[in-house]
Amino acid sequence: MLLVYLAANRDRPLSRDELVEALWPGELPPKPESALSVLLSKLRGSLGPGSIEGRSHLRLSMPEAWVDLEAAVLAIHRAESAVALGDWAGAAGPARVALHTANRGILAGFEAPWIDELRRRLEDIRLRALACVGVASLRIGGTELPAAERAGRTLVRLAPFREAGYGLLMEALAAQGNTAEALQAYDALRRSLRDELGVAPGAELQALHRRLLGPPPKVGERSGGQAPGAETRRRGGSRWP
Repeated sequence: MLLVYLAANRDRPLSRDELVEALWPGELPPKPESALSVLLSKLRGSLGPGSIEGRSHLRLSMPEAWVDLEAAVLAIHRAESAVALGDWAGAAGPARVALHTANRGILAGFEAPWIDELRRRLEDIRLRALACVGVASLRIGGTELPAAERAGRTLVRLAPFREAGYGLLMEALAAQGNTAEALQAYDALRRSLRDELGVAPGAELQALHRRLLGPPPKVGERSGGQAPGAETRRRGGSRWP
């Protein structure tokens, strides 16, 4: 816990009181200062000389260290920027890095308010990464369409009231020729929103539903005189993340 707290906050010095509160949030040990000193001594021994700077205020000093939480934050920003630019191939790699890290969780079996906050941050990264993986896979198409479907299904399971997951799932299913299943996904959301919240799906998802219900265009004919996905590309990214 001490190492994770120092690593997650290595951009600032941490007071000894803050570290004590982080390590023993419920009930302090009989001699908290001595207990903290013992842990710091053990950690310094494991990490090496100069790894932890300061006395009254401490800071992890390992500039060469790779911290996966920091890497996940950087990766999701890169992925979302690529999606905004319509760079689907450029979004896929960073999004999967962020997703892989977020899926691992953090400090299983340990409980503290700051750990809960880290878990919330990771869950937010996880949902955003799934959206980026899904839309990038959808726009790349071909053999990547099953990955878009998996991302959509996972989003629906993790965030059942977020319409983004349903939209992604519907588009991925329809792109694979499973229009009926895509319509079933919409109906499941419609019933859930009606029964739980008393509302209907948003206008954007309703428009997608109408498009899937409509007759397919004739061979060689394009609706509105534009290529599929042209509106999305002009807007610089998917509608769903």
